[in-house]
Amino acid sequence: MPSLKDIRGRIGSVRNIAQITRAMEMVAASRMKRAQDSILAARPYADEIEDALRRVAGAAGLSEEIDPLLAQRPVRRAAIIVITTDRGLAGSLNANATRSVLRWVAERASRSNGDGAVEIEAITVGRKGRDALRRAGVPIAAHFSQLGDRPTFADVTPIARLVTEDFLAEKYDEIDIAYSTFVSTLSQKPEVARLLPVVQPEMQEEAERTNDEYLFEPSPEAVLSRLLPHYVAIGIYRAVLENNASEQSARMIAMRNSTDNANELIEDLTLVYNKTRQATITREMIEIASGAEALGG
Repeated sequence: MPSLKDIRGRIGSVRNIAQITRAMEMVAASRMKRAQDSILAARPYADEIEDALRRVAGAAGLSEEIDPLLAQRPVRRAAIIVITTDRGLAGSLNANATRSVLRWVAERASRSNGDGAVEIEAITVGRKGRDALRRAGVPIAAHFSQLGDRPTFADVTPIARLVTEDFLAEKYDEIDIAYSTFVSTLSQKPEVARLLPVVQPEMQEEAERTNDEYLFEPSPEAVLSRLLPHYVAIGIYRAVLENNASEQSARMIAMRNSTDNANELIEDLTLVYNKTRQATITREMIEIASGAEALGG
């Protein structure tokens, strides 16, 4: 049975942990608000870029003759951009994202083309995803880290340039992107989406009727060629912001749960301490009474 000193030491240790997790929860909460504001502000712009692409593509059509970023080739080599966090303590966020990526890898690897199985490489953004994919034996072609808690569009420009150049050089025939979508503070969903080649977004019937009202200068094809690289970069930037908001939300919830668990453990240890102290006092009183009775006898 542990002594009173041991129990007091355990209570003190758990109380210190609770103070640390509480402080980390407050820090994550402040960062979460900033990250949520960033993604909520970026989503309308990304949606408008997609709508612009939809309208220009409706006028010009999407074909390799217009821009090589539209080239549909037999998939011999595929790549996936994996966006995770640099730090841990974010609950199951990174584990869920890694599982979805490994399912994608297994599905692509099972495909077969005329030359054999599809070759797969990963481009990682964040240390946790890189480490997990290394353990899983997935080849990593490039790694980016330390984007910080306030990623900017300039931070993702090198990533967009790399994947665009690799696709144009036909190093990869297909490039997807994996990240955690911010749904709410309590919910983050892993997602894998196509990045290259660019696929024409579906246009609603009403938009098709009104698309003839637009004039494109110098031509729809020229506008489309200027729009496509920016569309790819915005897609990566949005994914980074989605993952950042998911990270801060998941970390805040994880630290809150840790604090609650620590407080519950403190209550249990305090109860054990009081029972042990009461038993010790009772035993000492019995010993004193027994000694007095022996002396009186």
